[in-house]
Amino acid sequence: MSVLPFAPHPSMPTESTSAPVPAASADLAQHVRAGLSKPSKALSSMYFYDDEGSRLFQQIMALPEYYPTRTEFALLTRHQVAIGQALRPQNPDEHFFLLELGAGDGLKTKILLRQLLESNARFTYVPVDISEAALNGLAASLRAELPELRVEPVVADYADALRLMASRPGRKAVLFLGSNIGNFFPEDRHAFLSNLARPLTPDDRLLVGFDLQKDPRRIRAAYDDEQGVTAAFNFNLLHRLNRELGANFALAHWQHYTDYDPMSGAVRSFLVSTRAQTVQFTALDWQVEFAAWEMIHTENSYKFTRPGITALAREAGLQVQQIFTDEQDFFADVLLQPA
Repeated sequence: MSVLPFAPHPSMPTESTSAPVPAASADLAQHVRAGLSKPSKALSSMYFYDDEGSRLFQQIMALPEYYPTRTEFALLTRHQVAIGQALRPQNPDEHFFLLELGAGDGLKTKILLRQLLESNARFTYVPVDISEAALNGLAASLRAELPELRVEPVVADYADALRLMASRPGRKAVLFLGSNIGNFFPEDRHAFLSNLARPLTPDDRLLVGFDLQKDPRRIRAAYDDEQGVTAAFNFNLLHRLNRELGANFALAHWQHYTDYDPMSGAVRSFLVSTRAQTVQFTALDWQVEFAAWEMIHTENSYKFTRPGITALAREAGLQVQQIFTDEQDFFADVLLQPA
C-alpha cells in the first residue's frame, strides 16, 4: 500500500456558509453529492483529469510498472500493416472514414495514420472528443507532422458523433484504443458497445483495446507503483474537491489502496479514511461523515480473456474478426464487425 509522499493540504474553512459553485464544477458537485451519499461511497474516475491529473497520468504512462501504454504502442507498431489492411475497404480506391473516440495526443494513432498514408489509402481521420481544446491541439500537431492527412475533428460525445457520421457514404473504421473499455462496469460496458454498434453497418469496423489477464502481481503493481505516482493521481481527486468545492479533505488522514481480483479481472482503486472524520463542502453547504477505514471507490480497470471478449462482442451485436496481440500476450487490439 502506498501512502501519499507529500504534506497534507491545508484545511479549508469549516463554516457552513454557501458559496456559488462555478459552472465548470456544477456536474462535479452533483456527482459528489450522489456518490458520497451512497452506503458504499464512490466517485467516478472521469474527474481525475483536470490539468494536474492529466500531467500525473502522463507520468504514470512512463513508469516501469505501467505496461499498458508501451505494450499497445509496440503491438500497433508490430501489426500496423495488417491492422491498416483490416480497417480499409476491400476496394483500395474507396474512400473511408477513420473515427477515433477519445484520441488524446494521438501518439499511438499516428502509427496507423502514417501506415495508411504510406499505403496510399484514401481516408479522412475524424478524431472525436467533447473537448474542443484537446481536438484543436491534436489537429495542430497533425498539420505539422502529417500535412497531407485529411482531418475533420468532431466535438461531440461518442454516440452523437457516430450517428452523425452514419449518414456519410463509405466505410466507418472506429478506433477505441487504450484500455478504456476496462473502466466500465460490466453492465455499462455492454450498453456502451451496443450503442457504438447500433449505427454501424456490416461493412464498418471497430478496433477496441483490451488489457488481457496475466500475472496478478504485475497487474497490481501497475496501479500501485513504488514511486507513489498512482497514489498521487488518486489523491489529486481530493485536491480538486478542496479547490473547486471548498472541501477540507486533510490528506494526511487518507491512504491510497488498490486491489486486483483475478476471478473477476477487476482492479479497484480506493481512497481510505484512516480515522473517523467529517469533511465539509463549503461551496455546497454540506458535510459528509467518514468512519475509520471507510473507503471511497474511485476507479475500476477490468482485465479480459479471449472467451470473455468474444462473449462481450456477441452480446453487443458484434463479432470478433481478428485479435492482434503483443509478443508477451499482455494486450489485445480486437477488430470487431457488426453482426
